[in-house]
Amino acid sequence: YFRNEFILLAFLRMRKQDFAGTEKWLNKIKNPESALIKKQQGYYNYLKGIMASQVNLTVAEKHFKTALKLGLTMDYDVAMAKLSLAGIAMQKRRKREATTLLAEAKKLDKQGMLTEQIKVMQQQMKKI
Repeated sequence: YFRNEFILLAFLRMRKQDFAGTEKWLNKIKNPESALIKKQQGYYNYLKGIMASQVNLTVAEKHFKTALKLGLTMDYDVAMAKLSLAGIAMQKRRKREATTLLAEAKKLDKQGMLTEQIKVMQQQMKKI
């Protein structure tokens, strides 16, 4: 019954760039499919995707896609997930997919918090 707190604590650790702390709280959630409601499962996968993107792009891609399918509440989080997927697609030389995801991320980034990352990625895309 503490699963709600675990996902929240994991998110707070992530906001502080504490990846070890994030991983610790996520690992306390043993069966996310039954322990968490759908939106929480979305954020669980979102956080797992961010963690995996440090070490394994294929695993990260799976988590980000699952997070988007399950749903994320904030436009910024959806934009961030799509931006991450665009980066993965770009590294895997899937330019068309990366371009589409980047455009979707840009549209969702209403506060312009990802503007710089999007510009950098668009520049890198020209090299592919």
